Amino acid sequence: MSSNDLKPNTYFIEVSGAGLPEVDGLFVPSTEPPKESESGTLSTIGYWNGKMAWDRADGKCDRNPSISWSQTYKSWRIARLDGHLAYHYDSEDDLPPTDVQWNVYKKGVDPAPKVVLHHFDPRLPCPAPNVVFVIGGPGSGKGTMCELAALQLGWSHLSVGELCREEMESGGPNAKLITDLLADGKLAPTKIVVELMRNRMELITRTTGSRNFLLDGFPRSLDNMEGWYEVFGRDADLPRMLYFECPYDVLEKRILGRAKYTGRHDDNIESVKLRFDTFKQQTLPTVEFFRSKNRVTEIDSSQDRQAVYSIVKDSLAEYTDVEAASKPLSERAEMLLGLRPFPKKKI
Repeated sequence: MSSNDLKPNTYFIEVSGAGLPEVDGLFVPSTEPPKESESGTLSTIGYWNGKMAWDRADGKCDRNPSISWSQTYKSWRIARLDGHLAYHYDSEDDLPPTDVQWNVYKKGVDPAPKVVLHHFDPRLPCPAPNVVFVIGGPGSGKGTMCELAALQLGWSHLSVGELCREEMESGGPNAKLITDLLADGKLAPTKIVVELMRNRMELITRTTGSRNFLLDGFPRSLDNMEGWYEVFGRDADLPRMLYFECPYDVLEKRILGRAKYTGRHDDNIESVKLRFDTFKQQTLPTVEFFRSKNRVTEIDSSQDRQAVYSIVKDSLAEYTDVEAASKPLSERAEMLLGLRPFPKKKI
């Protein structure tokens, strides 16, 4: 591959937790002038031995690039400040691995560091997310459609309930408050929920480059929107909404049908009626608000799943990666669309 075919190196790398603390820090795309590498390959700006390379952001390392790939040893290397190699990992991947345990080299000290790849400069504000709210009554199929959009279209699917559970399980800063509130039958404060969503969206954007998000089950009320404004501000663009509309008799039939398989304690007639009434009372005014702003796409989810997914796909097409949208359906997607049976559970 010629230097003209190489795409610009726009990634940033964060190294942390090294047994040799001087190695920790931020690394930026290398600006080292072209020169011959140890294998005789002529480097180019941002590259070394044909793969991307990075310098320390603070400029303190005697070796540039400070993170690079060795053609000779087929290995990624991280240098100490004096230029000696401290950590390495044997791999021919195009980018330094972030999900493995690096190895300590001759001049390194245990433990090897954690390596995080950033798609945007972490010293700058994170680019704004492209958010679509997803709302629908119990059994409307919105969760299934969000999963399909994540599988097939590359959108990130965030569920309020899942984020709260993860915060509690990880012992995050709001874990005790959320746990205590849920134990008393209360909901987590909207501002905390929105902050959890914001933090997760920023993490995903910085580490994957993805900025498309489906927020499943939010906003459930106009009060939720106030919490959204409190975190993101009223000057930010109002997200679009996908509203999955479905008659009550269809919802009831679906939920009672799935109760045979899910074992959910709230999949019964009394609970379904209560959840649907709560949805109408608290959430429909939010739908009306988005309707008044011409920011809602209403989807008749009583149709078959393939028809509903086609509408969802078209509704998200403006921001969906073309390559992602054109890939064939995965086995899981075919199952969700009813085109392939789910595997039978082993007894």
